[in-house]
Amino acid sequence: MDTAMADVVRETRASGALLYALTSDRKALRLILVSGAPHEVVAPWSRVAVSDPMPVADAVREERLVWVNGQVAMARRYPRPAVVLPYDFALAAAPVPSDTGVRGGLVLLWPSGHAPQLSAAEEEAVRAGCRRLGDGLRQAAERGEELLPAGRPRILPSEPGRAPTPAEASAGTALLDRLPGGYVAMDLNGRITLVTPAAADLVGADPDRLMGSLPWEALPWMDVPHVEDRYRAALISRRPQAFRVLRPPGTWLSFELYPDRSGISVRIDRADEDEDTRAIAATAQGPGRATVLYHLMHLATTLTEAVGVQDVVDQTADQLLPALGAQGMVLMTAQDGRLRILGQRGYRSELMERFDGVPLSREIPGAAVLATGEPGFFPSFAHMVRSYPAMTHEDGMAAWAVLPLIASGRPIGSLLISYDRPHVFPPSERAILTSLAGLVGQALDRARLYDSKDHLAHRLQSALLPHSLPRIPGLRVAARYLPAARGLGIGGDFYDLIRLDERTAAATIGDVQGHNVDAAALMGQVRTAVHAHATVGAPPDHVLTGTNRLLTDLDPGLFSSCLYAHLDLGRGRACLATAGHPPPLMRHCDGRTELLDIPPGLLLGIDPTARYPSLECALPPGCVLVLYTDGLVEAPGVDLDDATAALAGLVEQGDPRDLDAMADTLVQHAPSPGDDIALLLLSPDPEAR
Repeated sequence: MDTAMADVVRETRASGALLYALTSDRKALRLILVSGAPHEVVAPWSRVAVSDPMPVADAVREERLVWVNGQVAMARRYPRPAVVLPYDFALAAAPVPSDTGVRGGLVLLWPSGHAPQLSAAEEEAVRAGCRRLGDGLRQAAERGEELLPAGRPRILPSEPGRAPTPAEASAGTALLDRLPGGYVAMDLNGRITLVTPAAADLVGADPDRLMGSLPWEALPWMDVPHVEDRYRAALISRRPQAFRVLRPPGTWLSFELYPDRSGISVRIDRADEDEDTRAIAATAQGPGRATVLYHLMHLATTLTEAVGVQDVVDQTADQLLPALGAQGMVLMTAQDGRLRILGQRGYRSELMERFDGVPLSREIPGAAVLATGEPGFFPSFAHMVRSYPAMTHEDGMAAWAVLPLIASGRPIGSLLISYDRPHVFPPSERAILTSLAGLVGQALDRARLYDSKDHLAHRLQSALLPHSLPRIPGLRVAARYLPAARGLGIGGDFYDLIRLDERTAAATIGDVQGHNVDAAALMGQVRTAVHAHATVGAPPDHVLTGTNRLLTDLDPGLFSSCLYAHLDLGRGRACLATAGHPPPLMRHCDGRTELLDIPPGLLLGIDPTARYPSLECALPPGCVLVLYTDGLVEAPGVDLDDATAALAGLVEQGDPRDLDAMADTLVQHAPSPGDDIALLLLSPDPEAR
């Protein structure tokens, strides 16, 4: 796999690559191999959910090549990675297949200036490399190998450059000494591999102390965000970068970075103080490491997309643990005087079950933080016992941070971050952790509100729709309802089946305009009106006419479509009328499926004098009448006639003896569910009871 990875990078002339493997449940991708970038840069994407709006997730989920050409395209299509890597580069993501299906995903990066599209040779190299990597993943799975034995991805070493001869090395050193300024060489991880005496003199440090170190760690005055930012920009875009830094007490230095695939060359010189350097000094103040700031930005961006509580749990664990180098996380809240665990990562489920639901007590760190709103930092278990003498060491961790989750000025939960080794929490890190917990708290508050509204919406929806359909001798029925993918999960779609007598029944389906409580309330009124007119024996045109008058009298400001069918099972006939609703499909006994051409009628609630002509057709045993709402066929960019024809094709392929399987197939193949979907399948069968 290392060889395959190196080959695809070389053959495509990519600057970096990331290889992901699908988890066993196929719901997430784990980063297992990296080329051309240090772990710190790619850590935010160590784990990517397959449902995430990320290039590699799209490539794996849709089994296609994803191409993103440049910073503008990245910001437009994938804002989350664009916030963390605001640099100009191109990216391709592709599924990694094997003979048993998709095994993972491959991401390749190119410097800025790449052609607008991949060449045919590059595409073929990507696909060939993915096939080789897929075979490697399959073989690893068959051998039971652990793909992340160290808990983090392997970093492939960069390709070594040409080794100079002793004479060339001596001449190169003399050349650097003669040039003005100082020179430093860095590897792709940012560590110094060469420093000239002039460079060491300019930065005021011993050359031996600089060798092998990161500049912003060896020189405290370089530990400012824009320094590491320029290093990251050079690493990702492979373009030269420049910046200035103040070396205390008053010496300004200029740095020029020249990157390539083997590392970064840096030229250092003195700089005069001017307006630009004063502006840099003003903006260079702030928290210590830029890396943490990037993770803070990434977490903030990610949490804006979190919808429910489980989303907050998953995104917090996915982002915080790799960013902080932590191994465990527990998200908690209080409910009815008890501690409730909303989610966790890195802990045994048995241990969590013991603590979930225990009475709130100041002897438990997670509950104490809820009461005080003050964070707790424990570098070792000895520190923990000093504050909580009753605690026993059960989780196998060695250091903990217990943070309050604050929303609207009050603690609504607590967050436990744990490390498997003793961990010192300096003041700067404590401040960052507290800020991160604040973001999580706000997201959790929004998510709990959303979950409450969603629960209420589903209860209202279920109350307005029939709990079960009546059993009608001689008629087999299947029904489905799917709420819209976005929003409250409540809408105006409805359906009903009404038993009129031993041999007749009525079926109706409709869609009230809107996706809110008003639409749902009106939907309940329409369904009730249709039911009332149907049970007194009114024909279809009279049922819709009477319901239309009711809506226009109520004047709700909303309209509704409706289709009504009177089913005479004894005669084998059906009579249908429509108020602006999609026409139904009829699957005949020979399998042929057609769209019934019902004379159109006006939507309900517009004109009180509207009339609704009807259509009578045969309803023999073995046929299937398909009633549906527009959510089953309508979607942006999808031709309605094509979608309806595709639906008819699925009905033809289905087994009329298994209506439930047919209903499942129809809703699964609906275009992107941006609208509610209601579906009602009806099939006369003399043997049905």
